[in-house]
Amino acid sequence: AVIGPGGKIIQGIQEESGATVSIDEIEEGGYIEVAAANKASIDKALEMINAIVELPEEGKVYSGTVRSIMDFGAFVEFMPHRDGLLHISEIAWERLDDMEASGLKEGDKVEVKLIEIDKKTGKYRLSMRALQPKPEGYVEREGRPRREGGDRGPRPRRDGDRGPRRDGEHGPRRDGDRGDRGPRNRD
Repeated sequence: AVIGPGGKIIQGIQEESGATVSIDEIEEGGYIEVAAANKASIDKALEMINAIVELPEEGKVYSGTVRSIMDFGAFVEFMPHRDGLLHISEIAWERLDDMEASGLKEGDKVEVKLIEIDKKTGKYRLSMRALQPKPEGYVEREGRPRREGGDRGPRPRRDGDRGPRRDGEHGPRRDGDRGDRGPRNRD
C-alpha cells in the first residue's frame, strides 16, 4: 500500500515530505525506514505513511472529502484510498428529501464518524448525524412494517410441489403427467 502501483505512492511521499523512504520486505509484511536532513520532513513522511497503513476503527471520527454524490447519499474518502457511504439518512437529524437539500458538493471537506464496518464486504458506513446533538423532542421515524419472511410473499417449495395441479391433485408431477394440456411431442 505504501509503495503503490509502479512506486507512485512512495515517490509522492518522498516528493511532498522531502524525506527518503525505503522499504524492506520481511516475512511479517514490510519494514519502512525514513531518513531526512530535518525532523519536519521525517514527521511529514511518517504522518503520510501512518495514514496509509492505519486501519479504520468503528466509532472514530475522521475528516474526509466528498468524492461523489448519488441519489441515496455521498461517498466520502475518510482515509487515504478508503471511501465510505454517507447515506442520506445519516447527514442530518431532519429528513432530507434529496441530496440537493443536503447542500453537499463534490470536494467538500466533512467530519464523519465511522459507524459500521461490514465484516462480509469490508464496506464502510459513515455518519455526520452522529456528530450532531440530537434535537430535543426528536422521535425516530418508524420503518415500514415488514411481513414475516420478507416483502416478497411465500415462495414455492423446492420439492416440486407448487400447489394444486390442473387435475386438482397435489404433489409433484410425475413423468407423463401433463394435466389437461395433452401429451407432449417427444420427437
